[in-house]
Amino acid sequence: MSKEKIRDLLGQLRLELKSTDVDPATLSLLQELDTSLSGGADQPTAHPTLVDRVRALDVRFAARHERAETLLRQVVDLLGKIGV
Repeated sequence: MSKEKIRDLLGQLRLELKSTDVDPATLSLLQELDTSLSGGADQPTAHPTLVDRVRALDVRFAARHERAETLLRQVVDLLGKIGV
């Protein structure tokens, strides 16, 4: 259930970012996060920097992309709930 919710939130995030101007470094971080979270296992790949990546994106979006920031905070909460 949580992984499905994370995929849903990432889909919403992608839609949100299609209508905005996002710098290449942020897009790269987002792609790395998407790759980590979209693995074939039942849970996202758990490594020490996964939540840090989400938080780094959250900080980048805080000022310019309010909706994206909200979605990323939800991803962080879900990762915590599933023990990542």
